[in-house]
Amino acid sequence: MTTLWFIIVAVMIAIYVVMDGFDLGAGILHLFVAKTDNERRIILKAIGPVWDGNEVWLLAAGGTLYFAFPLLYASSFSGFYLPLMIVLWLLILRGLSIEFRAHIHSALWRSFWDGMFAFSSITLAIVFGAALGNVVRGVPLRADGYFFEAFWTTFTVVPDAGILDWYTVLLGLVAFFTLMNHGANYLALKTDGELQGRCRAFSARSWWGIVIFSILAACATFAIHPAITDKFLSYPAGFILPILGIAGVGGIFYFRRKNASDKNDKAAFISSSLFIIGMLASTAFGIFPVLLPASTDPQYSITIYNAAAGDHGLAVGIVWWIIGIILASGYFIYIFRSFKGKVKISEDGY
Repeated sequence: MTTLWFIIVAVMIAIYVVMDGFDLGAGILHLFVAKTDNERRIILKAIGPVWDGNEVWLLAAGGTLYFAFPLLYASSFSGFYLPLMIVLWLLILRGLSIEFRAHIHSALWRSFWDGMFAFSSITLAIVFGAALGNVVRGVPLRADGYFFEAFWTTFTVVPDAGILDWYTVLLGLVAFFTLMNHGANYLALKTDGELQGRCRAFSARSWWGIVIFSILAACATFAIHPAITDKFLSYPAGFILPILGIAGVGGIFYFRRKNASDKNDKAAFISSSLFIIGMLASTAFGIFPVLLPASTDPQYSITIYNAAAGDHGLAVGIVWWIIGIILASGYFIYIFRSFKGKVKISEDGY
């Protein structure tokens, strides 16, 4: 049962990254691909019906984590208090930027909120990547299951490293280029004309960032966390997960080199989604059954066994989770079907 809940939490986090990832990517590209106010309105309208719903997956994943692994929830939310507050304020800032932009008809006002939208999206992508880096690298857990990390210490990978070091920043850059590419693929699917062309161009350029920084991150991960290498060598079937990620990267390259078409835009978006899923699944497989590694002493690590709730609660919870996921999935299918197709704006309204 604990393994099942580990998979459920991992799947919900992956869904969040795929779904809200293209929203963040659209925010990253907001000032780069859109040259006019109308084009910026098109980008906002492309994510407008779904962006706040996509963020629900983050709340759902956090709630599931609290239910299934309460010790991990308590430990990580106290140890990562500062970065979690940063994430909270950045999420708020993104929402304010989208909602407040149209409240005053002023070029300066709109430019300010456009800048805040791009800034919060870029910073969130890097922070989320750094958070994944902390989970892989490990944190200074004590015997009581709690820890505290400074924002940074020596900027090197040591047992008492801070939240930011060269490794976590490296993963932050992987996340930045990955979500930029994912957002560009989504926008190319939802727009047309010159804006669509610029989105396709950014997708092709950001592919190089994904490849370069992913290779560096993979080498660094195997160097500082040899147990991940041992896990894949012990269970060769797990290699299918990174192969999925590699197939996703290859798919982006292939479909961006083919003739520009809506069909290839959709294939490129599916490919970037596949890369995200493969990357996160490989990470989860590599650290399983550990949920949060201890950089101080491996015996202090939080695992699915010492952090899980009671068996009866987990068994009852699976029933309610299935009901909830069916309702949520039905809602999202309805929303995306209702707003499918190219985005159009009218001049007589915002």
